[in-house]
Amino acid sequence: MVLQKGTTENIRTILVIRFSSIGDIVLTTPVLRRLRAAYPEASIDFCIKSPFVSLVEGSPYLNAVYTSDAPPRGHYDLVVDLQNNLRSRSLVQSISYHQLYRYHKQNWKKLLLVRTGLNLFGTAESVVDRYMAAIEDRQIAGDDKGCELWLKEDDRNFAASVGSGNERRLAVCFGANHLTKRYPPGKFASVIESLLSELKLSVLLLGGTEDVEQADEILAALSVNAVSRVVNLAGKSSLTESAAVLESCDAVLTNDTGLMHMASAFGKQLFVLFGSSVGEFGFLPYRTSYCMFEVADLPCRPCSHIGKDHCPKGHFKCMMDIPEQAVAEKISDYFKNL
Repeated sequence: MVLQKGTTENIRTILVIRFSSIGDIVLTTPVLRRLRAAYPEASIDFCIKSPFVSLVEGSPYLNAVYTSDAPPRGHYDLVVDLQNNLRSRSLVQSISYHQLYRYHKQNWKKLLLVRTGLNLFGTAESVVDRYMAAIEDRQIAGDDKGCELWLKEDDRNFAASVGSGNERRLAVCFGANHLTKRYPPGKFASVIESLLSELKLSVLLLGGTEDVEQADEILAALSVNAVSRVVNLAGKSSLTESAAVLESCDAVLTNDTGLMHMASAFGKQLFVLFGSSVGEFGFLPYRTSYCMFEVADLPCRPCSHIGKDHCPKGHFKCMMDIPEQAVAEKISDYFKNL
């Protein structure tokens, strides 16, 4: 929503706000690139939560990165609030600005789809395009590029130090914040076991400290031979180290999670597992090749626009009915054709 209009030539300072989370922040990177192209001489700042600073601090499109704990002060000619919640509104109220644009989350459409099954989204428009719609009044040109991440040499050195350098690499991003967005560990193990039985492949498990238990479950379900070819990095790598590992891989098997969007920033071939969520929410991989696995006609899906900690129906068919062999076959075919 445009609260105040101005002229393009008056834009000297810009603030972009997106506090969290990983995927949402990665999806802001095309917006930053396009803002920089439109305003090459402007000073562009970004405000984010501290744990995610590393995702944008290397961006060539930004002049400064602030955190929600140490926010910016002073005046901005243009503020782009891509968070649009109480905290971001509080930040906006604490500064002065000439123009303000806010991202419309369309939560009412999401709730309508969840509660009634009525889909008013039409197509599965990306959140990137919805971000851009928030500033369409500026007439900023789009481009044909995807998301971006910016790595340091140390991150790439870390990625090079793990796994075998002589084999193709598959990253497996098995975690997610909510249970209904997680393919069960046993099913991941079945896919990995099948792939390793026929391919010369290194498998790298990626996740945070909160995913360690699930990684252990995956490993416990594998044969001794398969375990020897799996590198467990859950809880052992930083965000940017994980990003570098994703960059080093030939393909990525992933739930609908932030690491999926990080992988998309490197143009990786993605094999994506969607459980309780659907593409209409806007979080499909952006401008990278992907193969999506979902139980498309399940009447109880989606049950939430963010995910739940349990299946409301008790059967978890949205994930349980995605066959491991079908997933393994698609990935196997891809590697055999490299």
